[in-house]
Amino acid sequence: MLDRMLSGAADAPLVTYLHGPGGIGKSALLRHAAGQAELAGRRVVHVDGRFLDGDPRRLEEVAAPACTEPGTLLLIDTFEQCRPLEAWLRETFLPRLADHALVILAGRVAPDAEWTLDPGWARLFTALAVRPLDADRSHALLAARGVPAEQRAAYAAFAGGSPLALSLAASVPVAAPGAPWEPTGEVLTTLVERLVGDLPSAIHRRALEVVAQAYVTREPLLRAVLGDEDTGAVFSWLRHLPYIEVTPEGLHPHDAVRATLEADLRWRDPERYDDIRVRVSLAALQAVRGASDGDAPLRVAEWMFLFRHQGGPEHPYDYRTHPHIEDTPLRPEDVHGLVRMAEDTEGPASAAAVAHWVVRQPEAFRVHRCAGSATPVSFMAVLRLDTPLPEDRAADPVIAAVWDLVETAAPLGPGEHLGIRRFAVQPGGHQRPSPLMELISRRTIGEEMRAHGRAVTFTVFEDADRWGRHLADAGMPQLAAVDIGGRRQYVFGRDWRRQTVDEWVQHRARATSPPVTTWPAASTAPHTAGRLPRPAFTEGVLEALRTWHTPRAFATNTLLNSRLVPPGSPDPAADLRDAVLTALDAIQTDPAGVKAHEALTATYITASRTHRSAARRLGVPYGTYRRHLALARERLVERLLRG
Repeated sequence: MLDRMLSGAADAPLVTYLHGPGGIGKSALLRHAAGQAELAGRRVVHVDGRFLDGDPRRLEEVAAPACTEPGTLLLIDTFEQCRPLEAWLRETFLPRLADHALVILAGRVAPDAEWTLDPGWARLFTALAVRPLDADRSHALLAARGVPAEQRAAYAAFAGGSPLALSLAASVPVAAPGAPWEPTGEVLTTLVERLVGDLPSAIHRRALEVVAQAYVTREPLLRAVLGDEDTGAVFSWLRHLPYIEVTPEGLHPHDAVRATLEADLRWRDPERYDDIRVRVSLAALQAVRGASDGDAPLRVAEWMFLFRHQGGPEHPYDYRTHPHIEDTPLRPEDVHGLVRMAEDTEGPASAAAVAHWVVRQPEAFRVHRCAGSATPVSFMAVLRLDTPLPEDRAADPVIAAVWDLVETAAPLGPGEHLGIRRFAVQPGGHQRPSPLMELISRRTIGEEMRAHGRAVTFTVFEDADRWGRHLADAGMPQLAAVDIGGRRQYVFGRDWRRQTVDEWVQHRARATSPPVTTWPAASTAPHTAGRLPRPAFTEGVLEALRTWHTPRAFATNTLLNSRLVPPGSPDPAADLRDAVLTALDAIQTDPAGVKAHEALTATYITASRTHRSAARRLGVPYGTYRRHLALARERLVERLLRG
């Protein structure tokens, strides 16, 4: 099909969409098409979708020759990374192509059905699913790589027809005659070692270790991580390796090679694995700080790539359902729409708070719009405050609660300020994971990384169940729950005086490091439960129960800094557990207390999978069980408050 396109066959399509899983050969087909086009005298423009970031202006810039030079071949690889552009590409950009220009797209996800539903495009477009190799072709590839006939079936079964996996497997020394072949962890390491071959020096190995961790490797990143070595020569060596893709943004290893290089280092040398990650994390932090305001979210995304396996709630996002989004400052004409959006999404009280802050701090707002439209589709605000003004407290109960927290546990010093991501308003799927929430997250993290003099920071979510665990893993415990017009807003916070941003990005990068509890400041930590606001104390008790069997999350509980834990304790988490168990035992003072104790123990301490299964274990109706559990929570909080 590609050859017929390039030869100008009358019935060949003008646009072909290759789709299939990673490592299936899509990029190889694009390279074939590029070579054939160049032999035919065509101009070739090769675009990598990973670096468009869903921005039509970037695509227009790099693909401009296809609109001016007849016969140009436009290739867009990894198209799944810029799926929001699909409708814009079809409806706006492709109709502007020069005469006889051709387009080949390649991505992991099948194309939008609109290509074939539109009668005009149906005859100009074709989709080709790139399938795994069948058994005969798999054996032929292995034979061409020198794998003995008796070993090919095992190799082919492991690879599942993936050309990449077959090629990597063929790099492994064959098993002894009669011995079974299977891909163990050591074999996967051997695959990379055989593919890489003899390395010129230790610095070249370390460079590969950097490439495996960083989203994209540029020479300044390599220099920042490796130090004063001859990074120019090493970078040049890297770009010529067969498994490294050279893109406009830098060097990018194939996914399978990246995963195996990473696993190999973590297995061989866990300490160096952590060291490389820490250095890459710090270099990414400096890139964020040195970026323009518009590019900062892109640099933050590169830093976040280090934590892709941790993910957030319900990753990955379905980008196909969202258009391209622009992140812009607040405009005067936006104000009415933002207030209305807040009222529709969070109620009148939240709308009143928005109306106050758009006047008080308009520069704190970022507004998101679809490409080519002036209408806001969502917004956020990161407020900067250094003095608790009465009018701010009166206009926004969340800010009043935040100042109470600060004044009680972490008073600001001269020249210090607090930052609070106060609003994250997304109509429809409010605060559910989406490209909009991803953009809000990037912008929020970027603000923290680039701020000067920020002592404490907070973020506010309505959906605490979805986001609370993710924030706790990042060292941001829940501190308060505030009622806003009948809706609960939950405040999470950290004190940067306890752990600086630089220390935080280093700590986050270490593979086995538990989160650091960063609230309150060590010098001002209250050691009495009474000084912690009762809602925050109650939430702390409930969070301790919910995370009883999750040590990483339990280690971030705000009660670790209360009177329940002795100052200077060598094991605060163990002391907090003991305090909860002691209080739990103490509520068994009457028959109702016994039932409450049993309900709470069955639900949290012995951890039934569901509340209904806990009720079945206790042999009581579900409604009765719920009453016992509510009573148990109430009595446990009261007992802990009394000490």
